[in-house]
Amino acid sequence: MTQVDIAALSPQVVWQHFQTLCTIPRPSKHEQQLREFLRNWAESRNLETYVDEVGNLIIRKNATLGKEHVSGVIVQGHLDMVTQANTGTVHDFFKDPIQPVLEDGWLIAKDTTLGADNGIGVALALAVLDSNDIAHGPIEVLLTVDEEAGMSGARLLQAGVLKGKWLFNIDTEEWGELYLGCAGSIDVEVEQSLMYETIPDNLNIVNIQVAGLKGGHSGVDIHLGRGNANVILARFLNEYLVKLGGRLVEFTGGTARNALPREAVATIAISSNQLPELEKLLAEYQTAWKKQLQGIDDNLQLTIQPNRAEVTEVTVHQHQNEWLQALASSPYGVANMSQVLPDVVETSNNIGVVKLNREGGKAVLMVRSMVNQEAQDFAEKIQAHFSQFNIASSLTPLVSGWTPNPDSAALKCLQQAYQNAFNIEPNLKVIHAGLECGIIAEHYPHLQMVSFGPDIQGAHAPGERVKVDTVEKCWKLLVTALASVE
Repeated sequence: MTQVDIAALSPQVVWQHFQTLCTIPRPSKHEQQLREFLRNWAESRNLETYVDEVGNLIIRKNATLGKEHVSGVIVQGHLDMVTQANTGTVHDFFKDPIQPVLEDGWLIAKDTTLGADNGIGVALALAVLDSNDIAHGPIEVLLTVDEEAGMSGARLLQAGVLKGKWLFNIDTEEWGELYLGCAGSIDVEVEQSLMYETIPDNLNIVNIQVAGLKGGHSGVDIHLGRGNANVILARFLNEYLVKLGGRLVEFTGGTARNALPREAVATIAISSNQLPELEKLLAEYQTAWKKQLQGIDDNLQLTIQPNRAEVTEVTVHQHQNEWLQALASSPYGVANMSQVLPDVVETSNNIGVVKLNREGGKAVLMVRSMVNQEAQDFAEKIQAHFSQFNIASSLTPLVSGWTPNPDSAALKCLQQAYQNAFNIEPNLKVIHAGLECGIIAEHYPHLQMVSFGPDIQGAHAPGERVKVDTVEKCWKLLVTALASVE
């Protein structure tokens, strides 16, 4: 493992831009600093720029000589990144640069997310704009905002602004695959006021923590069966807290709806003479979960820690029991597999974020499906589940999936470019994750789209990594495809 000069990696024209992205903060909904930097950068190169009302950045580059009349291509990615850090890691994503290291051919952020999702796609697009030695027709680079936290950039994209006929989305995470379809999604936003009452006498305050899980992308990794910290903690508390005479003070788990929650912690009040039994039950519970997650998520840790904060109130019994029962029994993970697309998850749900405290009870669950109506139906089923426990919820607007078009000229162009560049056929796939292609298609229904990208592992979790040589292969594919557009 070595510190690395990112800009010295090959191809330098791509990596120098990714190095810049590592130094400029870009959490979802806070992309303005990066957008203005890139806008100024483009205008200094006499490139046309346009920022729409929601904050998406469009940069245009004229065709090279002899390519003026070929189909225009939109190279598309998103500016924002998921911001996750390991517990104990001091990192301010609004100020601090990402610090990657190089290990066995992978560029890795050890204790935070790397932002390869979708910084590599952005860097590849910028490299096209920056290059003087590649052939291409008219180019538009579309860099959207808020992809990771609601896709408002794509949802509010203006119709009639983009001029290109094809779109290359560079936001998938398996090299060698060309993607031609993706899942749609709906968020179930659960919210209810919580009532508190004076804490009973002679109760100790302790934290129960779930940690050590891998986490990951709530779409790409949902089929792997990894642990969900919110589920693990809620089920333990639902099973044993009342039996031990304990009371719930707070519950906090997960930090993003589209990331599998790695950690969760509950503050409880419990009598000192019940602490040994609590420790015994938690150890047994951990053993059972470790057996279930063996070979999948091996580092689960369940611990009890003293809490020295002054606590004067606990959640009333009714709200405590309703929330714990609802969370413990909520659907999560893979709901069903596709009957049409082999080995593809059709519908799933991630219990991504839970917060129960004096400000109220909140949870955000992300439903994905390859079929829009199934996403809607499953989200409504989850709403009905929480309603049984007197907990209200609302649904965000459906984010449309992307319907595959295996006969598109853009796909055939990329297939041929891949064959020409690497002398093998690419795989064609759809992905159980939210690409922006389906939403963009609502505004531009005649746009032909294909998505590809390098090997990225652990997106949306600390330890995110990108395989360096696959970035170079992506660049070769992109350059070859742009030169072959007719």
